[in-house]
Amino acid sequence: MAIIDIKVPTIAESVTEVTLSQWLKPNGSVVKIDEPICEFESDKATLELPAEAAGTLIHVAAEGTDLKIGDLIARIDTSASASATPAPAKKEETTATPAPAPAKKEETTATPAPAPAKKEETTATPAPAPAKKEETTATPAPAKKEETTATPEPAPAKKEETTATPAPVTANYATGTPSPAAEKYLAESGLKPEDVEGTGKDARITKNDALKAIENKAAVAAEPKTETPKTEPAKTETLKTEAAKTETPEAATPVKVAKPQVAFSRNESRVKMSRMRQTIAKRLVSAKNTTAMLTTFNEVDMSAIIALREKYQDKFVKKFGVKLGFMSIFAKACSKVLLEMPDVNASIDGTDIIYHEYTDISFAISTPSGLVVPPIRNCESLSFADIEKQLKVLADKARNGKLTIEEMQGGTFTITNGGVFGSLMSTPIINEPQSAILGMHATKDRPVVMNGQIVIRPMMYLAMSYDHRIIDGSTSVTFLVKVKELLEDPTSLFLDV
Repeated sequence: MAIIDIKVPTIAESVTEVTLSQWLKPNGSVVKIDEPICEFESDKATLELPAEAAGTLIHVAAEGTDLKIGDLIARIDTSASASATPAPAKKEETTATPAPAPAKKEETTATPAPAPAKKEETTATPAPAPAKKEETTATPAPAKKEETTATPEPAPAKKEETTATPAPVTANYATGTPSPAAEKYLAESGLKPEDVEGTGKDARITKNDALKAIENKAAVAAEPKTETPKTEPAKTETLKTEAAKTETPEAATPVKVAKPQVAFSRNESRVKMSRMRQTIAKRLVSAKNTTAMLTTFNEVDMSAIIALREKYQDKFVKKFGVKLGFMSIFAKACSKVLLEMPDVNASIDGTDIIYHEYTDISFAISTPSGLVVPPIRNCESLSFADIEKQLKVLADKARNGKLTIEEMQGGTFTITNGGVFGSLMSTPIINEPQSAILGMHATKDRPVVMNGQIVIRPMMYLAMSYDHRIIDGSTSVTFLVKVKELLEDPTSLFLDV
């Protein structure tokens, strides 16, 4: 008996725990190598764990369990898959034995069966003629075939009994709470957790529960409404009476809707924080407590960038297949200044300072499960189109929970854009171990003084939070001013002057 242990793999240096959100394969099922067997969530994303070998899956950890890196999740019995292979061969031999000869069987089915009494006489007397021989061989063939095929029928019934046994449900915080993957699907479909019945541990709503609920919702929406039947005109009055009886309850029993707000309600609900939200909270508190964080502000006139995009947007899209957005322009501007001012692009490791001769810029992306900051590597060497393409891929993966561990690691500087949500001003928190983060905000028309006159310009506030342990105040202000100058004169950025 060969048993292989499946353990929680190493995800990243900062990830020490994960939560087993749901099993994708039931206990005792036969799995193939590299087939996903379970889904677990970390602070980074929701990930699937593949089987390391083919065999019978044995669950060790239960859904909803918090596990550390290296903890045992499951075992795979590889000997079970090997011993299961000869079974089909034996079945083929059994079914092949009863048939004496294919040719005689065809003749038998083509000839009408004579009376039973004559069959008995024929078997007792040697067959002088081919006709009687046909009758003689016709009798046993069907009977043996029936005995052979009737044997395996009870097997499916046992399988149904095994899978039908429900897991015991214990009401707790997990009851009715969707997993991160399920929460994403429910949010996208407009369903609420209370509209879905959870089948996971302690009635937790799994991804499969969410997908099933979405399918049911689509089926109900696509199902045509049944009205008074028109197939039997003679019974019109009777059908009208029956319809009147059935229409009232259908109209009075809607599909679950949002509960109306009750005046002076004092109701409360308690839901456990997801693994991602817990880790985000820990990191934000850590950044606040361990870094000497300050924020400097400035504002940038977006007129030149807006005019540039309006002039070249169609040509850019036609050539590269993506739109020219603000993010690639900001990323290139920051990359240029970061290489000129290495302190802002550095990080602290104990008593050492690590300087980076490249710019891996992390971009904050909002997802249903929380904020993620995957980096785009070597932004200083990429074109505007390359950055836009990579950013689109990362954003799509992040919102669908498909980011890999490699795509989440690294980064020397972060850009976050609260302006897409309408933020006018904020103080972003440093993404450790980085030393600085730039916050973009909403572009608003405001009166500004230019050449002694008050004019209206599309203005954006910029905020840069930085670690004062490594970046001095003058360095942070100079950095932000240089970025501002490049953004207000994007031609110099494109010409690299």
